[in-house]
Amino acid sequence: MSGAVAAFGDRLAEAFAERGRLCVGIDPHAHLLADWGLPASAAGVREFGLIAVEAAAGRAGLVKPQVAFFERYGSAGYAALEEVIAAARAAGLLVIADAKRGDIGTSVTAYADSWLTPGSPLEADALTVSAFQGVGSLADPMRLAEQHGKGLFVLAATSNPEAASLQQAVVASGGHAGMTVARAIIEDVHAFNQQQPEHAYGTVGLVLGATVDLAAYGIDTVDAPSAPAVPVLAPGFGHQGARVEDAPRLFGAFAPGVIVSESRGLLAAGPGGLADAVSRRAQEVRVSHG
Repeated sequence: MSGAVAAFGDRLAEAFAERGRLCVGIDPHAHLLADWGLPASAAGVREFGLIAVEAAAGRAGLVKPQVAFFERYGSAGYAALEEVIAAARAAGLLVIADAKRGDIGTSVTAYADSWLTPGSPLEADALTVSAFQGVGSLADPMRLAEQHGKGLFVLAATSNPEAASLQQAVVASGGHAGMTVARAIIEDVHAFNQQQPEHAYGTVGLVLGATVDLAAYGIDTVDAPSAPAVPVLAPGFGHQGARVEDAPRLFGAFAPGVIVSESRGLLAAGPGGLADAVSRRAQEVRVSHG
C-alpha cells in the first residue's frame, strides 16, 4: 500500500462504526430526474448527485454512483460524475463506483488506473468489477487496490434473474471443479485477501444480491470464508423487496461484512425528503445489525 493511506478494509470498518452500513445508491433514472424537477442532461445528473451526496453526508457511510446514468451524457456526464465523486469523498463518504468493469491484460489495468489511482479525475474508494473472464483476469486491479488503499467488489451472485443459470453453473475443471461459478469466485476472492497484510475487512469484496437464495448458488452462509471478513455489497433492499431487518438471516456468516445498498427506495423520497429517508433507513440498519 502506498504512502500513509489506510487500507480500504480498515476505512470500511471505521465507516461501519461511525456512520453505519447503509450505502445510498446514486441512480439518476430518467423518471427520477423528472420527478425531482431536473433536466435529463449532464447538468441534471450533476445536481441530482450533489443533492444525494448532501443528504447522505453525516447520515450514511457510503454512496454508490451508478456510472451508466452519467456515462449516457458523454464527456459532460463524466465531468458531472467527477464532481459528484469528489464532493462525496470530501464529505467523508466512501464512494463505490458502480461501473462493473472487466477485461484482460492492459485493458483491465487501465480501468483500475482510472478508478483506483490517487489523484485520478475519477478516483473512488472502490469499484465494482466483473470476473466473467476469470478472477485471475482481475489480478492487476486487485494488486492496485491493495497498493493504493482501495477496494474492489467482484460480481458473484447478482439479483437479476437472467444471471442465475450462469452463476449457478458448475465449474468443470481446475481446483474449483464441482463448485458453482459463484462459489468459485468467492473462494478466489478469499484466497487473495488471505495473502495480503492484515486488515479489518478484505481489500476485495463480493456483490451478493439481497434477493438471491444464496444456497441455490452453492454458497454456504453457515461456514463462510473468514479472517479477514469479506466485504459484501448487497443490493436489493427497499424497492427490490429485501428488508433490512432480514439482512443477518439472509447472509449468515457473511453478515459482518454486509453493506446494505439501497437506491430507488430512498431516492423516491425526492430532493426534499431524501435526507430524512436516509436517516430513517440508516437507523433501521443499525438496529438490524445490533
